[in-house]
Amino acid sequence: MRIRSFIAAVLLLAGGAGAAGCAYAFDHTHAAWNALVKRHVVVAANGNSSRVDYFAFKRDERALDAYLNELSAVTRSEFDGWPRDERLAFLIDAYNAFTVKLVLTRYPGLRSIKDLGSFLQTPWKLPFFTLFGTARTLDDVEHRMIRAPGAFDEPRIHFALNCASLGCPMLREEAYVAARLDAQLDSAVKRFLGDRNRNRFDPVSGRLELSPIFDWYKADFDKARDGGSVAHFLARYADFIADDAVGHATVRRGNAPIRYLDYDWDLNDATR
Repeated sequence: MRIRSFIAAVLLLAGGAGAAGCAYAFDHTHAAWNALVKRHVVVAANGNSSRVDYFAFKRDERALDAYLNELSAVTRSEFDGWPRDERLAFLIDAYNAFTVKLVLTRYPGLRSIKDLGSFLQTPWKLPFFTLFGTARTLDDVEHRMIRAPGAFDEPRIHFALNCASLGCPMLREEAYVAARLDAQLDSAVKRFLGDRNRNRFDPVSGRLELSPIFDWYKADFDKARDGGSVAHFLARYADFIADDAVGHATVRRGNAPIRYLDYDWDLNDATR
């Protein structure tokens, strides 16, 4: 791992065009990122949410940078030759790791990732890293790579990507890897729906109270490979969003009214 990280760093310093001519074996276990999140992600007692120890990440920033250099050293042609799940796991882990790096550029002097943006430019539009030899933004990874029409068509990614906010699905305490990607994505959905601060079925009103993520990305659920809509998607996970048999049955019918909750943009900082 140290040798690979050193090679990746040399390639990054050499520049995108020069790096493209050199090849190295990318670690699809994402062992470096896996070790970091295992150390610095604090999972809540119920297992459905997490916070991040950014102070500890700051102390481990050299290890984080080494992993980011490995990501940046991958060429577009190399990436395009990987199987689907290797490509998707790579992009999910890249998004999450670069998000942590962005927070660390101003930590501890911020209360929200939005503090890193401005009136004219959100933090997700800042070109602060290199991927496939080009300066990239977090929006590039999420919207123009992962959500690109026909690329993956996988709505569960919205529960794997972490935007460093309390309202966001948890940062997973392990790397996403191709060998277990389907199970990990399914787990991410179940954990997010099981967090009653962000998603719940109200048995009194018979209404679903959901994270606005389901509203913002409604089109992704509508065009999912297994067809349907937000209601159709939630019907598959009725046992996780409702707490009793009546609620489960109501959610499975797919006709419960929906109210979208407020989104909490406060930093998901374990020290606060």
